[in-house]
Amino acid sequence: MKWFLVVGLLLVGLTGAARADEVGCISTTFNLLSPNDKVCVSAFEDPQVPGVACHISQARKGGWGQPFGLNEDPSNFSVACRQVGPIDVDLAKLGDNEEVFSQKTSIFFKATRIYRMVDKKRNTLVYLAVSSKIVNGSPENAISTVPLMPWGRP
Repeated sequence: MKWFLVVGLLLVGLTGAARADEVGCISTTFNLLSPNDKVCVSAFEDPQVPGVACHISQARKGGWGQPFGLNEDPSNFSVACRQVGPIDVDLAKLGDNEEVFSQKTSIFFKATRIYRMVDKKRNTLVYLAVSSKIVNGSPENAISTVPLMPWGRP
């Protein structure tokens, strides 16, 4: 019964989230005989709000587990979201706390997830990045906001 719950949660977590394009990586630690630790930057667009793009930087652990996807990456990340084009969206039609991005950071149920929240009073989209595990969560988080502004040149 528990396995059905776990599989169900994984399937729900995989739907609707954006895919990221890797921008690049910088090595942060030199390892003589194995891959280096690094920080990588990826970019994605909000799938329901055209005109918003986000960049996320994430620490990735080196060593021999890295090429095989066996490392558990640390929960160190940052997110920045900006308006990159005209935004024409009805805030009332956007879901509350909707997941817009997810990336596995461990072979066993750990991921970095980015949720979109709507601050209707301030006409602003709020993007919250968190590290999550199915068993227990993590307090690691980062935030970015996108005020909805007119787009174009005067």
